[in-house]
Amino acid sequence: MFAQKLTHPVFALVADAASQLNANAYVVGGWVRDLLLERKSKDIDIVIVGSGIELAEIIAKKLPGKQELKIFKNFGTAMLRIDDWEIEFVGARKESYRANSRKPIVEDGSLEDDISRRDFNINAMAISLNSSDFGELIDLFDGRKDLNEKIIRTPLDPDITYSDDPLRMMRAIRFASQLDFNIEYKSFESIKKNAHRLNIVSIERIMDEFNKIMMTSEPSKGLKMLRATGLLKEFFPELDALHGVDVIDGKAHKDNFFHTVQVLDNLCRTSDDLWLRWAALMHDIAKPRTREFDPEAGWTFHGHEFVGAKMIPGIFKKLRLPLTDKMKYVQKLVLLHLRPIVLSQSIVSDSAVRRLLFEAGDDIDDLMTLCEADITSANEYKVQRYLKNFELVRQKLREIEEKDKLRNWQPPVTGNDIMETFELKPCKEVGIIKTAIREAILDGVIPNERDAAYDFMLKQGKKLGLTPKNVVN
Repeated sequence: MFAQKLTHPVFALVADAASQLNANAYVVGGWVRDLLLERKSKDIDIVIVGSGIELAEIIAKKLPGKQELKIFKNFGTAMLRIDDWEIEFVGARKESYRANSRKPIVEDGSLEDDISRRDFNINAMAISLNSSDFGELIDLFDGRKDLNEKIIRTPLDPDITYSDDPLRMMRAIRFASQLDFNIEYKSFESIKKNAHRLNIVSIERIMDEFNKIMMTSEPSKGLKMLRATGLLKEFFPELDALHGVDVIDGKAHKDNFFHTVQVLDNLCRTSDDLWLRWAALMHDIAKPRTREFDPEAGWTFHGHEFVGAKMIPGIFKKLRLPLTDKMKYVQKLVLLHLRPIVLSQSIVSDSAVRRLLFEAGDDIDDLMTLCEADITSANEYKVQRYLKNFELVRQKLREIEEKDKLRNWQPPVTGNDIMETFELKPCKEVGIIKTAIREAILDGVIPNERDAAYDFMLKQGKKLGLTPKNVVN
C-alpha cells in the first residue's frame, strides 16, 4: 500500500471527484515509477475510466495555488500546471496504429487497455485513487520486478510496441541511460530490426530524447546503444561514421567514435552544460572526411578542426538544433580545440597565449575544459604529463589576461580613428593598418595601450604612403 506516499493534495481531490463521477481513477506511469525508485518527480499522470477533461475541470476549481488549465479536446486530455507541478488528466483508452504514422487511432478503454498500450513495464504501473483500495499498486506486467532487476522491457511484443511508435526505441535507450538499466535482449534485437521505422518520427522529437541522453551522467552508454542498434545512423550518420578502424601496413588509427564518447564522459564529470557537451561530441566530427594515410607518418587527420567547424551549421540545421549563439559557441570550440593541446606540448610563448585569449574570448575556460577531457590515452603517465602541461597553460593564460586584458579584446585604435587621421574612406589600407596593429599587440611588439597603438598606426600609414591630416590622439 502506498496511501501514505500520496501526499500531494491532488490525489485526495481526485479520489473525491472520481467518487462523485462514479468512475475509477488512478495515478499511472512515470510518477509511480519514480516513487518506487525514490526519485523526485513533479509530473503526475491521472487516468480515469471516463472523461479526463471533466475530471480536470473539477480539480482545477478545487486545487489551491496559481494554476493554468489547458484543454485538448481533440485528444481528450487536459494539462493542469500548478506552481512547478504538471498534472495531466486523460480518459482510459486503447490505441491502434497505421503503418506510416505514429499517431494512434484512439478509443475509450479500460484501465487494462490503457496500461497495456504503454511503452515499458516500468511505466505500466498504476496506483489506485479510489476509496475502496486507495493507494494499492496495480502491476499487471511485473514492472516492479523489472525495476528491481534494472530491466527495460515492453508490456506487449516489442516488435508491435516499437513499430507502432518508433520513438519508443529512443525512449528505451534514454531510460536505460538515465537509470543505468539494461534493455532486455528480445527488446534490444527488436530495436535493431525496427530501427528504419525511426524515419516516420519528427527530428524534433528524436532530438528531445537525444539531448536527454546527452544530459545523463554517462552519455556514452546511451550513445553506444544508439550506434549498436542502428538508430544513430538513421538520424545522425556523421556521428555514426566515426566508428571503425582502418589498418594499412600494420598501422591503425583509434576508433574515433569510442574516443569521442570517452571525451564526452570525461567532460561530463566537470560540466553539465549541454552545449559544451555538444562541443565534445562534435570535436572530431570531420575525422572521417580528413583521414589520410602517410607511409611515414601513418594516419593523419590534418585540418579536421577547420572542416568540422564548417560542418556544424549543416548538422545543426538538419537536426533542428538552435542556429543561434549556441551553434556559434560549439563551432568556435571545435575550431579551437587543438590549440591548447599544441601549447601544452611545447614551450608556451606569450604571443601564442595572447592569440588564444583573443580568439576564444569568454569561452577560454570552456575550451580548456574540453581539451583536458580530450586526453584519453591508456598511458596514465602520458595523461598526467599532459594535464600538468595544461595547468602551465592555464597559469600562463591567467598571467597574460591579468596583464594584457585580451579577453573579448578590441584594439585600442579603431577603423574610424584610422580613417579620420588619414582622411580616408573605407578601403583596403584601413584593413591593412588595423591588422598590423592587432598583430603587433598579439605578438608583444607594442603594449595593449592606445598611445602605443596610435604611434604604431602613424608608422604603418607612413609605410603605405599616407599622410596624417587630423591628429586625434
